[in-house]
Amino acid sequence: MSKRQASEALDDSYGVGSPASKKSRLDEGPEFNGNSGNGATPSDRVNDGVADNESEQDTLDDVPAKAPIRQAAPTEGYGDLYLDTIDRNVLDFDFEKLCSISLTNINVYACLVCGKYFQGRGPKSYAYFHALEDGHHVFINMETQKVWVLPEGYEVKSKSLDDIKYVSDPRYTKQEVMELDRKPRTAWTLGGKQYTPGYVGMNNIKENDYLNVVVQALSHVAPLRNFFLLEDFSLRPELVKRCAILFRKIWNARAFKNHVSPHELLQEISLRSNKKFTLTNQSDPVDFLSWFLNNLHLGLGGSKSKAGSSIIQRIFQGKLKVESQAITAKADAGDRLRFEEAAEVKTDICRFLLLTLDLPPAPLFQDEMGGNIIPQVPLTTILSKYDGVKAQEHLAQRKRYRLMHPLPPYLIFHIKRFSKNKFVSERNPTIVTFDARVGLEVSPYVEPSPADYPPGEPIWYDLVANVTHEAVRAKEDVADTGEERKTWKVQLKDKGRDEWVVCQDLFVEEIQKELLYLGESYLQIWERRRDNIRGKQRT
Repeated sequence: MSKRQASEALDDSYGVGSPASKKSRLDEGPEFNGNSGNGATPSDRVNDGVADNESEQDTLDDVPAKAPIRQAAPTEGYGDLYLDTIDRNVLDFDFEKLCSISLTNINVYACLVCGKYFQGRGPKSYAYFHALEDGHHVFINMETQKVWVLPEGYEVKSKSLDDIKYVSDPRYTKQEVMELDRKPRTAWTLGGKQYTPGYVGMNNIKENDYLNVVVQALSHVAPLRNFFLLEDFSLRPELVKRCAILFRKIWNARAFKNHVSPHELLQEISLRSNKKFTLTNQSDPVDFLSWFLNNLHLGLGGSKSKAGSSIIQRIFQGKLKVESQAITAKADAGDRLRFEEAAEVKTDICRFLLLTLDLPPAPLFQDEMGGNIIPQVPLTTILSKYDGVKAQEHLAQRKRYRLMHPLPPYLIFHIKRFSKNKFVSERNPTIVTFDARVGLEVSPYVEPSPADYPPGEPIWYDLVANVTHEAVRAKEDVADTGEERKTWKVQLKDKGRDEWVVCQDLFVEEIQKELLYLGESYLQIWERRRDNIRGKQRT
């Protein structure tokens, strides 16, 4: 192709072909030039080149994108790839392990970048699509605790992930469990906040504080706690497994946060109780404790008829002697009603998990200052119900109660505050006084048995947990509405520091042991002093 000289007219160089495009020169085949002999004009050849480019682009769009190559192991030198994207601040393994898309609990993985749950890790799984769409590549299997990288599909075996695996499913050695109550322990969260393992806040999702206080109290019953921290419950029912996991998280000294959430256990409890106990409706802690202990007993292989068939009964179950005498009403000669007691006294031996203590009636009138009287009664006074002397009338029968040997290692007292009839539910605000520094001497309420315990020797119990009730006005902006909302808190003894701690939802504070009785005690757990057991063995 000759270059047109400046002196030539444009019309004279009409037949000279224009230079071919760069794309055409790269393609196979003859170049387009003026001597092509196809009779096409320059403009036709330019249009044909544009059409060819468009068809090639369409062909490229139709080619499917190549899927990421699945690897059995990471490329050499890239074993820690993507691990810097893990965000430990968003990880929360307390919630129920359900896929956030399919809501299934089978083969669930947690994304270690955003904290969400997804099912599977295959090429058609939700976790795989999440890795492609959001660029989150590190996942942990909630069942096996193995960490995988997606979409490549290889397992990561890095020691830097051990802290995440431990938070997801804490495990303890026998030596660690033995030292829980022997010396003070201090731990720190990811944010640098200090907390004491075993004395952490528990999330009140809506109205589940009744469950929080019961779980907190039971987690400080040493034999029950040690059992759940050390044993393997992989073959047990789901209720037992979730309870054990929550206990282990409460005592975790390497937690990322200074609180736990009972959501996973709550979902199982709601299912097993036919929604009698849920996170949205307030319930009675004693009703829940009774249901919870009996279902744990059955879940651990306990029998309904054989005593002491599970650790629940070996810790809490005791024997009670009940003497009953029938009362009949007859008319005498003057047609006057006369009550007569039956001659025979029937004696039964019953087993119990908790003892109910009745409060004296609250006063009806105000004091001379115009304020409501809040009476006080010692714990030993209401405990005299079980001295075998004081009789109570119940359903046309007069009954007497007395404890029997052997006493259980732990006694649970239910102080009955609430009474309900067809019209209204009433609360008795009487304060129950006790001295946690001295303990509780229960030998006056126990039937003597020289074969089990020396007569005349004291039997001491020490307070472990005290659940208190607090009434809160339902509407703060309306005065004298009469509507009250129940809230619960639990007082726990820190044996390592010999101090007392009060827990209410996420708040954990220290409290003086002299002030424990000022709250409206509703549920108490007492531990038998070990000195008595050693003295009995020596005798």
